[in-house]
Amino acid sequence: MKKTVLTFGLALASWTMVQGQCEEIYLKGSVRDTAMVQSFYNLMVINVTTQQGVFGRPNGEFSVYVRPGDKIAFSVKGYGKKFIDIPAQNKCSIDTIIYLSPNIQNFKEIQVYPIKSLEKIKEEREALSQRETRTVTGIDIFKSPITALYERFSDKAQSKRLVAEMEHKDNMTNVVKELLRTYVSYDVVYLEEEQFTAFINFLNIDEHFLKTASDYDLIVYIQDKLEHYKFLHPDLFK
Repeated sequence: MKKTVLTFGLALASWTMVQGQCEEIYLKGSVRDTAMVQSFYNLMVINVTTQQGVFGRPNGEFSVYVRPGDKIAFSVKGYGKKFIDIPAQNKCSIDTIIYLSPNIQNFKEIQVYPIKSLEKIKEEREALSQRETRTVTGIDIFKSPITALYERFSDKAQSKRLVAEMEHKDNMTNVVKELLRTYVSYDVVYLEEEQFTAFINFLNIDEHFLKTASDYDLIVYIQDKLEHYKFLHPDLFK
């Protein structure tokens, strides 16, 4: 009888512990350089288990929901990756500090060719601005078919502001596509034309940065984001 009661008690205690474990855990914290105070503009927190990732903040802080058993990677260009495993636990939040060590590498000098296409694209980047859409009629429809299509949508939705936003976003996308084509032609990045749209959506580049960044800064930024994109979608680059 005592043995039966003891067995039942152990089973009940085990069941209670399992019931008390969190199915979802809020992981937050910050990433720090092991040697100096540093900003982490390109910090990415990657759930290796689910193959999903989120960008951290420039000050190194991050927050993401995870599950017990998930493997999490912290990736910053120029640093070695750090991996942690999420344990099963009763507390549904983890606050941690991740220390990253910089890679010691010798970089080749990068030459940004002053070709006309890059200069032209830079002019287009600097000129990006949202405008009010005008009425497109007659011969102008053939000159601006995209604008005409957007305005047909605007007539139904009665939202010129939405039309302007859509057209502006389309202009930004076209500028980034031109950048990618130029980079591919000079072997700066390796990406197929049909992969541009999905990568640009992932890139989600800030308009101010697109308009004001130097050619070199844009190359480094896009190369880094492409590394993250390939890490999350290895099946697209076999």
